Amino acid sequence: MKLIHLSDLHIGKRVNEFSMLEDQRYILGQILSIVKQEQADGVILAGDIYDKPVPPAEAVQVFDGFLTSLAEMACPVFVISGNHDSAERLAFGARLMSGRGIYLSPVYDGEVQTVTLRDEYGEVVIYLLPFVKPAVVRHALQDRQGENPDVAETAEDMAADEDTAGDIDGEKPGGQAVIQTYQDAVQAAVSRMRLDLQKRNVLVAHQFVTGASRCESEEVMVGGLDQVDAALFDGFDYVALGHIHSPQHVVRDTVRYCGTPLKYSFSEVNQQKTVTVVELLEKGSVKISEIPLEPLRDMRKVRGTYLEVTAKSFYEGTNRSDYIQVTLTDEEDIPDGMQKLRIIYPNLMRLEYDNRRTREIRMIDGADAVEKKSELELFGEFYELQNNQEMSEAQETFVRKLIEELQGRDRL
Repeated sequence: MKLIHLSDLHIGKRVNEFSMLEDQRYILGQILSIVKQEQADGVILAGDIYDKPVPPAEAVQVFDGFLTSLAEMACPVFVISGNHDSAERLAFGARLMSGRGIYLSPVYDGEVQTVTLRDEYGEVVIYLLPFVKPAVVRHALQDRQGENPDVAETAEDMAADEDTAGDIDGEKPGGQAVIQTYQDAVQAAVSRMRLDLQKRNVLVAHQFVTGASRCESEEVMVGGLDQVDAALFDGFDYVALGHIHSPQHVVRDTVRYCGTPLKYSFSEVNQQKTVTVVELLEKGSVKISEIPLEPLRDMRKVRGTYLEVTAKSFYEGTNRSDYIQVTLTDEEDIPDGMQKLRIIYPNLMRLEYDNRRTREIRMIDGADAVEKKSELELFGEFYELQNNQEMSEAQETFVRKLIEELQGRDRL
């Protein structure tokens, strides 16, 4: 069973006020060629199909064309909604399209849609879990258990979901688990899936798994409150994740983010965007490979003095229509620099300066920021920088006690 894993198309996205639709249409055409070349048995789209809950008409047309082409190839498609999508809008016409092999995850209601495929090794069961928040799962399960689902979410509920979630464990009277955090929500959703561990099981999900490395083009929740543990997915042979824009695996090779098909920020300039190909052989055997993608326009950085970056010898032989960030090292700002540089680099997105003045500003801003932070906050930032994840509650408690002990010794 050969599956193509995609996610985070963000169709309709604008980067620094530049529309990416033409680039997205181009790269989706390239992906269609790869699907045909690989003779794929299915295509997975793990959320954030669109960049906005209400996408522009042109974005809908691009996605419609992509799905139509896959349907004409008789290639099944498995689509879930991400945090940028409207789950209700994306699921429109789902029952009709399933007849053409296009499976769209419905709004989460306590159950997860499954699709079963078959090959020479037996059955492959694909679970379509859309992006879920604690409130969504909590209300869906209340509805199924006969509690009042129409009670409006309280301010405390919303705070728990979005701002303070915390590590509150426990049960309600009667044994029902309390769903306060994203970890609780995903755990509750996964625990309701009736997995047959004798079969090959694939989960499609759109969540932030602890340990994954972010980049600038993603939405970040303060304090990492949206994190979930990869251990929740131990029962699945492959986990096709969306949400993180950098291709990577988390904990094990088969819990994987495929990344975006295009670069959406200058923090991604050194990434090679790819299509992830997953081959499910007999139970317990999964092969993963990546096929490079070549964009219509690359995203890259240019650095030097104004005279250097405008010299023909500097840019000759490069694709001047690429999306560019120019960093000028001149001590004096260039009047109308953006307009002048766009004569050579028509898709110049950003102009920055790196000189004595800007470095002094950064030093002052940095010093002010450090002075306003506690020792615990500074240590936490250092830990996160080194480990690509935040300290656990136990680690934070240990560091806090250690800092208090050291401060106590200083006062003696």
